[in-house]
Amino acid sequence: MATSRLLVSDYSPAGGVGHKMSVDCMNVKPGVEVAGLSDVGCQRENNEDSYLYWEPAGDEEFRRKGRLAVIADGMGGHEGGLEASRLAVETVREVYDHGFRDDPQAALLESFAAAHSRIQDYAERHPAFQGMGTTCTALVLRGRQLYFAHVGDSRLYLVRSASISKLTRDHSYVGRLVESGLVRAEDAEKHPQRHILTAALGAGMEVGVDGAEEAGLALQAGDDLLLCTDGLWGVVTEDEIETAVTSHPPAECCAALVKLARQRGAPDNITLQVLRVGRES
Repeated sequence: MATSRLLVSDYSPAGGVGHKMSVDCMNVKPGVEVAGLSDVGCQRENNEDSYLYWEPAGDEEFRRKGRLAVIADGMGGHEGGLEASRLAVETVREVYDHGFRDDPQAALLESFAAAHSRIQDYAERHPAFQGMGTTCTALVLRGRQLYFAHVGDSRLYLVRSASISKLTRDHSYVGRLVESGLVRAEDAEKHPQRHILTAALGAGMEVGVDGAEEAGLALQAGDDLLLCTDGLWGVVTEDEIETAVTSHPPAECCAALVKLARQRGAPDNITLQVLRVGRES
Protein backbone atom coordinates (compact mmCIF):
# COMPACT_ATOMS: atom_id res chain seq x y z
CA MET A 1 0.00 0.00 0.00
CA ALA A 2 1.44 3.35 -1.07
CA THR A 3 2.04 6.11 1.44
CA SER A 4 2.72 9.77 0.79
CA ARG A 5 4.18 12.16 3.37
CA LEU A 6 3.26 15.66 4.40
CA LEU A 7 6.34 17.46 5.72
CA VAL A 8 5.52 19.99 8.43
CA SER A 9 7.88 22.35 10.28
CA ASP A 10 7.05 23.33 13.85
CA TYR A 11 8.19 26.96 13.84
CA SER A 12 9.91 28.23 16.96
CA PRO A 13 8.71 31.38 18.78
CA ALA A 14 11.83 33.20 17.59
CA GLY A 15 10.77 32.70 14.00
CA GLY A 16 13.26 30.02 13.01
CA VAL A 17 12.39 26.56 11.76
CA GLY A 18 12.33 24.12 14.65
CA HIS A 19 11.23 20.50 14.82
CA LYS A 20 10.17 18.88 11.54
CA MET A 21 7.38 16.31 11.34
CA SER A 22 6.50 13.87 8.57
CA VAL A 23 2.82 12.90 8.51
CA ASP A 24 2.00 9.60 6.79
CA CYS A 25 -0.92 10.10 4.39
CA MET A 26 -2.07 6.60 3.44
CA ASN A 27 -3.32 6.01 -0.10
CA VAL A 28 -6.28 3.79 0.75
CA LYS A 29 -9.38 2.40 -0.91
CA PRO A 30 -12.22 4.93 -1.29
CA GLY A 31 -14.51 5.59 1.66
CA VAL A 32 -12.02 6.64 4.34
CA GLU A 33 -9.25 9.22 4.64
CA VAL A 34 -6.32 8.10 6.83
CA ALA A 35 -3.25 9.83 8.28
CA GLY A 36 -0.76 8.94 11.02
CA LEU A 37 2.16 10.52 12.83
CA SER A 38 4.65 9.34 15.44
CA ASP A 39 6.98 11.79 17.17
CA VAL A 40 9.72 11.23 19.77
CA GLY A 41 8.49 14.16 21.88
CA CYS A 42 10.65 16.69 23.71
CA GLN A 43 12.21 14.69 26.54
CA ARG A 44 12.85 11.18 25.18
CA GLU A 45 15.85 10.21 23.08
CA ASN A 46 14.13 7.26 21.41
CA ASN A 47 10.66 6.43 20.15
CA GLU A 48 9.15 3.23 21.59
CA ASP A 49 5.76 3.65 19.88
CA SER A 50 4.68 1.76 16.76
CA TYR A 51 1.66 1.99 14.48
CA LEU A 52 0.34 0.71 11.17
CA TYR A 53 -2.58 0.88 8.79
CA TRP A 54 -3.36 -2.12 6.59
CA GLU A 55 -5.99 -3.21 4.12
CA PRO A 56 -6.11 -6.19 1.72
CA ALA A 57 -5.22 -5.48 -1.89
CA GLY A 58 -7.95 -7.62 -3.44
CA ASP A 59 -11.53 -6.37 -3.50
CA GLU A 60 -13.07 -9.60 -2.20
CA GLU A 61 -10.60 -9.86 0.68
CA PHE A 62 -11.15 -6.17 1.44
CA ARG A 63 -14.91 -6.70 1.57
CA ARG A 64 -14.48 -9.58 4.04
CA LYS A 65 -11.71 -8.19 6.25
CA GLY A 66 -12.07 -4.42 6.00
CA ARG A 67 -9.44 -1.94 7.16
CA LEU A 68 -7.11 -2.45 10.13
CA ALA A 69 -5.36 0.26 12.18
CA VAL A 70 -3.11 -0.52 15.16
CA ILE A 71 -1.19 1.59 17.66
CA ALA A 72 1.16 0.45 20.46
CA ASP A 73 3.26 2.09 23.19
CA GLY A 74 6.12 -0.13 24.34
CA MET A 75 7.77 -0.40 27.74
CA GLY A 76 10.89 -2.08 29.06
CA GLY A 77 13.70 0.24 28.06
CA HIS A 78 14.34 1.60 24.58
CA GLU A 79 15.14 -1.66 22.82
CA GLY A 80 12.65 -3.72 24.81
CA GLY A 81 9.84 -1.21 24.43
CA LEU A 82 10.42 -0.68 20.73
CA GLU A 83 10.64 -4.43 20.08
CA ALA A 84 7.46 -5.09 22.08
CA SER A 85 5.43 -2.44 20.24
CA ARG A 86 6.79 -3.56 16.87
CA LEU A 87 5.97 -7.20 17.60
CA ALA A 88 2.47 -6.21 18.70
CA VAL A 89 1.47 -4.29 15.59
CA GLU A 90 3.08 -6.76 13.18
CA THR A 91 1.56 -9.79 14.93
CA VAL A 92 -1.89 -8.25 15.06
CA ARG A 93 -1.75 -7.57 11.32
CA GLU A 94 -0.36 -11.00 10.45
CA VAL A 95 -2.78 -13.01 12.58
CA TYR A 96 -5.78 -10.88 11.68
CA ASP A 97 -5.05 -11.41 7.98
CA HIS A 98 -4.13 -15.09 7.98
CA GLY A 99 -6.43 -16.28 10.78
CA PHE A 100 -9.55 -14.44 9.62
CA ARG A 101 -12.80 -16.48 9.56
CA ASP A 102 -15.49 -13.91 8.72
CA ASP A 103 -15.67 -12.53 12.28
CA PRO A 104 -13.63 -9.32 12.71
CA GLN A 105 -14.04 -9.14 16.48
CA ALA A 106 -12.97 -12.75 17.04
CA ALA A 107 -10.01 -12.26 14.69
CA LEU A 108 -8.87 -9.19 16.63
CA LEU A 109 -9.03 -11.04 19.95
CA GLU A 110 -7.09 -13.96 18.46
CA SER A 111 -4.45 -11.59 17.14
CA PHE A 112 -4.01 -9.97 20.56
CA ALA A 113 -3.57 -13.36 22.23
CA ALA A 114 -0.92 -14.27 19.66
CA ALA A 115 0.90 -10.95 20.19
CA HIS A 116 0.87 -11.48 23.96
CA SER A 117 2.47 -14.91 23.58
CA ARG A 118 4.97 -13.78 20.96
CA ILE A 119 6.24 -10.92 23.14
CA GLN A 120 6.63 -13.26 26.11
CA ASP A 121 8.47 -15.81 23.98
CA TYR A 122 10.83 -13.11 22.73
CA ALA A 123 11.60 -11.97 26.30
CA GLU A 124 12.32 -15.55 27.36
CA ARG A 125 14.82 -15.94 24.50
CA HIS A 126 16.41 -12.55 25.21
CA PRO A 127 16.96 -12.21 28.99
CA ALA A 128 18.01 -8.57 28.65
CA PHE A 129 14.44 -7.79 27.59
CA GLN A 130 12.72 -9.34 30.60
CA GLY A 131 9.83 -7.07 31.59
CA MET A 132 9.14 -5.86 28.06
CA GLY A 133 5.52 -5.21 27.19
CA THR A 134 3.27 -2.84 25.32
CA THR A 135 -0.12 -1.24 25.18
CA CYS A 136 -2.06 -2.03 22.05
CA THR A 137 -5.26 -0.63 20.56
CA ALA A 138 -6.54 -1.86 17.22
CA LEU A 139 -9.63 -1.16 15.15
CA VAL A 140 -11.23 -2.76 12.15
CA LEU A 141 -13.56 -0.82 9.90
CA ARG A 142 -15.59 -3.11 7.64
CA GLY A 143 -18.00 -1.02 5.64
CA ARG A 144 -19.53 1.23 8.28
CA GLN A 145 -19.13 -1.27 11.15
CA LEU A 146 -16.39 -0.60 13.71
CA TYR A 147 -14.71 -3.35 15.74
CA PHE A 148 -11.86 -2.85 18.19
CA ALA A 149 -9.64 -4.54 20.76
CA HIS A 150 -7.63 -2.86 23.49
CA VAL A 151 -5.07 -3.46 26.25
CA GLY A 152 -3.29 -0.72 28.24
CA ASP A 153 -3.76 3.04 28.24
CA SER A 154 -3.55 3.98 24.59
CA ARG A 155 -6.96 5.19 23.46
CA LEU A 156 -9.58 5.09 20.72
CA TYR A 157 -11.85 8.11 20.34
CA LEU A 158 -14.94 8.65 18.20
CA VAL A 159 -15.66 12.22 17.12
CA ARG A 160 -19.19 12.73 15.82
CA SER A 161 -21.12 15.98 15.34
CA ALA A 162 -18.59 18.06 17.31
CA SER A 163 -18.74 15.63 20.25
CA ILE A 164 -15.94 13.31 21.38
CA SER A 165 -16.37 9.90 23.05
CA LYS A 166 -13.66 7.65 24.47
CA LEU A 167 -14.44 4.11 23.33
CA THR A 168 -11.71 2.42 25.38
CA ARG A 169 -11.03 2.36 29.11
CA ASP A 170 -7.57 2.79 30.59
CA HIS A 171 -6.06 -0.38 32.04
CA SER A 172 -4.15 1.53 34.69
CA TYR A 173 -4.01 2.02 38.44
CA VAL A 174 -5.67 5.42 38.13
CA GLY A 175 -8.24 3.99 35.74
CA ARG A 176 -9.31 1.62 38.49
CA LEU A 177 -9.54 4.52 40.93
CA VAL A 178 -11.82 6.37 38.52
CA GLU A 179 -14.03 3.32 38.00
CA SER A 180 -14.33 2.87 41.77
CA GLY A 181 -15.24 6.53 42.28
CA LEU A 182 -12.12 7.39 44.29
CA VAL A 183 -10.71 9.78 41.65
CA ARG A 184 -12.69 12.10 39.39
CA ALA A 185 -12.28 11.49 35.66
CA GLU A 186 -11.22 15.10 35.12
CA ASP A 187 -8.39 14.65 37.66
CA ALA A 188 -7.13 11.32 36.34
CA GLU A 189 -5.06 12.66 33.45
CA LYS A 190 -2.91 14.74 35.83
CA HIS A 191 -2.59 12.08 38.52
CA PRO A 192 1.08 11.36 39.35
CA GLN A 193 0.49 7.58 39.11
CA ARG A 194 -1.49 7.60 35.86
CA HIS A 195 1.27 5.75 33.97
CA ILE A 196 1.12 2.60 36.15
CA LEU A 197 -0.50 -0.03 33.93
CA THR A 198 -2.61 -2.93 35.20
CA ALA A 199 -2.55 -4.79 31.87
CA ALA A 200 -0.22 -4.92 28.88
CA LEU A 201 0.61 -7.33 26.09
CA GLY A 202 3.55 -9.44 27.21
CA ALA A 203 2.91 -8.89 30.94
CA GLY A 204 1.46 -11.65 33.13
CA MET A 205 0.34 -15.16 32.27
CA GLU A 206 -2.96 -14.05 30.79
CA VAL A 207 -4.16 -10.69 29.55
CA GLY A 208 -7.71 -9.37 29.54
CA VAL A 209 -8.61 -7.71 26.25
CA ASP A 210 -11.44 -5.22 25.98
CA GLY A 211 -13.37 -5.01 22.73
CA ALA A 212 -16.48 -3.94 20.91
CA GLU A 213 -19.67 -5.94 20.92
CA GLU A 214 -19.63 -8.88 18.52
CA ALA A 215 -21.83 -7.02 16.04
CA GLY A 216 -19.59 -3.95 16.12
CA LEU A 217 -20.54 -0.28 16.31
CA ALA A 218 -22.36 1.40 13.44
CA LEU A 219 -20.61 4.50 12.13
CA GLN A 220 -21.99 7.43 10.16
CA ALA A 221 -20.68 9.47 7.27
CA GLY A 222 -18.43 12.21 8.64
CA ASP A 223 -17.40 10.29 11.78
CA ASP A 224 -13.76 10.53 12.80
CA LEU A 225 -11.79 7.85 14.65
CA LEU A 226 -8.59 8.76 16.50
CA LEU A 227 -6.11 6.28 17.95
CA CYS A 228 -3.42 7.73 20.22
CA THR A 229 -0.85 6.88 22.85
CA ASP A 230 -0.73 8.58 26.25
CA GLY A 231 1.94 10.93 24.95
CA LEU A 232 -0.93 12.82 23.34
CA TRP A 233 -3.85 12.53 25.76
CA GLY A 234 -1.57 13.12 28.75
CA VAL A 235 -0.94 16.74 27.71
CA VAL A 236 -3.82 17.56 25.33
CA THR A 237 -7.43 17.62 26.53
CA GLU A 238 -10.29 15.76 24.89
CA ASP A 239 -11.93 19.06 23.98
CA GLU A 240 -8.72 20.13 22.22
CA ILE A 241 -8.56 16.81 20.39
CA GLU A 242 -12.17 17.23 19.25
CA THR A 243 -11.49 20.78 18.05
CA ALA A 244 -8.44 19.71 16.04
CA VAL A 245 -10.24 16.77 14.47
CA THR A 246 -13.27 18.81 13.40
CA SER A 247 -11.18 21.78 12.20
CA HIS A 248 -8.64 20.00 9.98
CA PRO A 249 -8.27 17.20 7.44
CA PRO A 250 -6.67 14.10 9.03
CA ALA A 251 -3.07 14.88 8.03
CA GLU A 252 -3.22 18.47 9.25
CA CYS A 253 -5.00 17.30 12.41
CA CYS A 254 -2.12 14.93 13.24
CA ALA A 255 0.43 17.72 12.79
CA ALA A 256 -1.60 20.23 14.82
CA LEU A 257 -2.05 17.87 17.77
CA VAL A 258 1.62 16.85 17.88
CA LYS A 259 2.63 20.51 17.68
CA LEU A 260 0.32 21.31 20.62
CA ALA A 261 1.74 18.42 22.65
CA ARG A 262 5.29 19.57 21.95
CA GLN A 263 4.44 23.11 22.99
CA ARG A 264 3.48 21.64 26.37
CA GLY A 265 6.74 19.82 26.84
CA ALA A 266 5.80 16.42 25.34
CA PRO A 267 7.46 14.29 28.05
CA ASP A 268 6.62 11.06 26.20
CA ASN A 269 6.52 9.78 22.63
CA ILE A 270 3.43 10.94 20.74
CA THR A 271 1.67 8.71 18.23
CA LEU A 272 -1.75 9.01 16.62
CA GLN A 273 -3.80 7.93 13.64
CA VAL A 274 -6.93 9.62 12.32
CA LEU A 275 -9.50 7.90 10.11
CA ARG A 276 -12.32 9.96 8.61
CA VAL A 277 -15.37 8.11 7.31
CA GLY A 278 -16.41 9.49 3.92
CA ARG A 279 -19.80 10.07 2.41
CA GLU A 280 -19.56 6.83 0.45
CA SER A 281 -18.18 3.60 1.90
